[in-house]
Amino acid sequence: MHPHHHPHTHPHQPAVSNITVAFFLNFSFTIIEIIGGILTNSLAVLSDAVHDLGDTAALGFSWYMEKVSIRKRDRRFSYGYKRFSLLAALLNGLVLVAGSLLILREAIPRLAAPEPVHAPGMLALAILGILANGAAVWRLRRGKTMNEKVVSWHLLEDVLGWAAVLLISIVMLFREIPILDPLFSVLFSLYILWNVLKNLKQTMMIFLQSTPREIEILEIEKQIAVLPGVNEVHDTHLWTMDGEFHVLTAHVVVEAEMSKENIILLKRRIREVIGGFEIQHATLEIERAGEECYLRDC
Repeated sequence: MHPHHHPHTHPHQPAVSNITVAFFLNFSFTIIEIIGGILTNSLAVLSDAVHDLGDTAALGFSWYMEKVSIRKRDRRFSYGYKRFSLLAALLNGLVLVAGSLLILREAIPRLAAPEPVHAPGMLALAILGILANGAAVWRLRRGKTMNEKVVSWHLLEDVLGWAAVLLISIVMLFREIPILDPLFSVLFSLYILWNVLKNLKQTMMIFLQSTPREIEILEIEKQIAVLPGVNEVHDTHLWTMDGEFHVLTAHVVVEAEMSKENIILLKRRIREVIGGFEIQHATLEIERAGEECYLRDC
C-alpha cells in the first residue's frame, strides 16, 4: 500500500516573476557600471561590474531554468522538473567563483602600484548601485526556492559592496588614498568567494541527496512509531529536490490483525504527521507484523 502526499501549490511561478525583475534591474545597472568604472578608473567599480555581469548571465539562466522547473512530471522526469532550478543555482555559483578569481588576478598587482581614481564618479555609481541592487533584493526577499535564495544572497552582497564603495569614495573626496580601491577589491572578492563556496557546498549536498538540514529522520520515525497500531518504522529515506520540495519513503510495520479500515485511518494520521515536517511527497510501504521485508538489511 502506497499513500502519497501531493500538495498542489506551485512556488516556482512567483519565482519566475521575481527573477525576471531582478534580471532587468541588474542588467541595466551593469551596463552603467562598466562605463562608469572605465571613466572613473576604479578597479573596485570594474570588479563589481564583472561580478554583476556574471550575476546578469546567471540571472538570465536562472529565469529560464525556473520556467522549466514549473513543468509537470512526465515519463522522463517522474518527480517533475524542480531540480532544474537547483541546477541554475549551481551554475550561478560557479560563474561567481570564476569572476572572483578573475578580479583577484587583476587587483592584487595594483596593491603595489595603485592608480588614481575619480572619487565623485565612484560616489554617484555607489548610490545608483545601492538603489538598483537594493530594489532587486527587495523583490527576491521572500523567495522560497534555492535558486531565489542564492540569487538574493548574491544581490545582497552587491548592496553591501556598494555601501563599502560609497564609504571609500567619501573618504577619497577629502584624502587621496588610491590603495583603498584595489584593497577593497581584494577584500570584497575574497568575501564573495568564501560565501559562494559555502552556497555551492549546500547545493552539492542537495544534488547528492542529503537529508534537509532542518528535518530529522529519527524524529519522523519516532512520531509515526507512537501512533496506535504501529509496531515499527524502518528503511526511511528523506531527500529534497531543490531545497524546498522534500521527498520521503518509509516502511511502516503494523499489527498483524489490523483491519483494512484501520489501516486507511492510520495512513491518514501518518500523512498528518508527515505534513507537519513540510514534506511534499511521501511514499509508505505498509507491512504486517511477521511479514518479511527484503529491504531491511539493504
